[in-house]
Amino acid sequence: MQNRLALFLALALLTPSHAIAQQPARPAADPITDDTLVAGGFLEGHPDLRYRNSGLEAYSRKAFTEAIEQFKRAAWYADKPSQAVVGEMYWDGMGVAQDRALGLVWMDLAAERGYDFFSRKRDYYWNTLSEAERKRALAAARGIHREYADEAAEPRLAAALRRARGKMTGSRVGSMSSSVQIIVPGYGSIDATRFYDPQFWDPKQYREWQDTYWVDLKVGQVTVGDVERVEPEVKPAAGKAATQDKP
Repeated sequence: MQNRLALFLALALLTPSHAIAQQPARPAADPITDDTLVAGGFLEGHPDLRYRNSGLEAYSRKAFTEAIEQFKRAAWYADKPSQAVVGEMYWDGMGVAQDRALGLVWMDLAAERGYDFFSRKRDYYWNTLSEAERKRALAAARGIHREYADEAAEPRLAAALRRARGKMTGSRVGSMSSSVQIIVPGYGSIDATRFYDPQFWDPKQYREWQDTYWVDLKVGQVTVGDVERVEPEVKPAAGKAATQDKP
């Protein structure tokens, strides 16, 4: 199974000198990393995750212009990781003309909830910018925040979750406390209690889950040592016994 969360972090959030460090235990994995949930239609009710997933797929194909547009769609539904990726792509000029001021604005959006990694990236961007770039960022921030900040974006997401939740009819809804399985052709089955876990469908619980999942994201730096040359093993010629080195 492709770990899409690892791909997202490795490709979009980390500089080449960084990698994912060990994460603290969380109450539930990011659904975007579960291929069976994705194949089972879970993302149809979660536009934030659906468009983030599309952005990841485009990014993996190096279709960066397509990727940033998909991440912006996810950002419109209050997806903080996607907002952070948009910030990184503006900062580095991937899929768009490089614009570090806009990179700061988008990373500031991602840091709106106080998620540690995004907040530290935002502070790094601010400290790196020139005074002119900072002024331009502050001027651009108002319009972007008006459209993408939580005050505007979370009600959109809540409405989408409620609409999707309202379509859950029949045995699936009644099975949330039972062992009924949802069959996903080509992938297997999903326990209904997992697919319809309220923390992924109730807007308040969904936000609480996001806060728990992302607030302590840890990213550590990996140091790679010098390359060590390994000599090939020399096998004894046919008919000759191998000898052992003397102590």
